[in-house]
Amino acid sequence: MGTLGNPKNTIEILNKYDFIIQKKFGQNFLIDNHVLEKIVRAADITKEDFVLEIGPGIGTLTQYLCESAGKVVAVEIDKKLIPILKETLSNYDNVTVINEDVLKLDIPALVKEHNNDRPIKVVANLPYYITTPIIMSLFENHVPLLNVTIMIQKEVADRIQAGPGSKEYGALSLAVQYYAKPYIAANVPPNCFIPRPKVGSAVINLTPYTESPYHVEDEKLLFNLIRASFNQRRKTLVNGIFNYEDLPYSKEEILAALESLDIPKYIRGEALGLEEFIAIANYLSN
Repeated sequence: MGTLGNPKNTIEILNKYDFIIQKKFGQNFLIDNHVLEKIVRAADITKEDFVLEIGPGIGTLTQYLCESAGKVVAVEIDKKLIPILKETLSNYDNVTVINEDVLKLDIPALVKEHNNDRPIKVVANLPYYITTPIIMSLFENHVPLLNVTIMIQKEVADRIQAGPGSKEYGALSLAVQYYAKPYIAANVPPNCFIPRPKVGSAVINLTPYTESPYHVEDEKLLFNLIRASFNQRRKTLVNGIFNYEDLPYSKEEILAALESLDIPKYIRGEALGLEEFIAIANYLSN
């Protein structure tokens, strides 16, 4: 069997196992060797690296990762794919497949067990509906990370990279940029997948800061403020924060915070940068 980046081989193995593509798992298998090479390059994978792959599918990208990395752990939620992975990865002795929902997995414990707590690289081809929870759980659980390289819907990649004032800008942009520096490594058209998705995808690389450039008194408060300001985009920042049930501040307190920071009182959340949100959060937490 040749590489799975060749569509013929992908179709062959899916047929051999009578595999039915699951909509609920958002399964789209990559069939383009150039894109696979781009992902491995964007993640800058070497034999020194331990890679956690989320959603290996039939092992298309996993084969490439095994060639380049020291060790790969692949977490696949769909148990029907496990026998296929056994076959497609049978040439590699540096891979472990775990049949589990990655959101229920204790990833810090996994890193401890397989990589002595040394930072890892995460690579994934993620379905749309689970992109944000997975990215945020990696950062919020303080998984030791060198970088995260993921294939996601183009629109979400644009959102992650967006800055204040643009229509893509929102809570996700701020949350990711608080932890990491994003850059889009490649745009990937729908014809690079089986089945073809309706929209374009992109490979985005997130490199976490080794030392955070931000000083935050209360992280939870910061994220609640960010959620509150984008919860109802058309509202002013003051009304957004005031109406958000997890935030106990009066309008006077919120206005005092804005005034002390020289922020106009009728401003909307989408006009503020991360530093300004942090300044408001630090003011309110005192």
